[in-house]
Amino acid sequence: MRITVFRKAHFNAAHRLHNPNWSDKKNKEVFGLCNNTHYHGHNYEMEVSVTGEVDPETGYLIDLKILKDVIKEQIENRFDHKNLNIETEEFKSLNPTAENICYVIWQILSKHLDTRYDIGVRLYETPRNYVEYPPIR
Repeated sequence: MRITVFRKAHFNAAHRLHNPNWSDKKNKEVFGLCNNTHYHGHNYEMEVSVTGEVDPETGYLIDLKILKDVIKEQIENRFDHKNLNIETEEFKSLNPTAENICYVIWQILSKHLDTRYDIGVRLYETPRNYVEYPPIR
């Protein structure tokens, strides 16, 4: 039986959307308030999906405590209460848009969960704006 389980998590982080190859004027035109030189923050909400075959011996797809611990150790501890542009290696040279943050989270989780799982990440930057990787087809 193939099934999907979900785990919700959250972290708070600051960022600035900025392309160093552009002028200040163009950055302000494209990114608006999100280009604030003093940064701004979000309360990111995240849903991680894990899809695969249920283990007939345990009845689990994945032990949700293991998933919880991986998310805590690899994502929340890494990004929570951080300035993503300054305090994280992942975004020192990558613009921390919601799209890029979501993809980076997916990459990190993919390295720490068994390859037999299909992993998805949905990241809410605001209650009305979210991104998802891999994209829904």
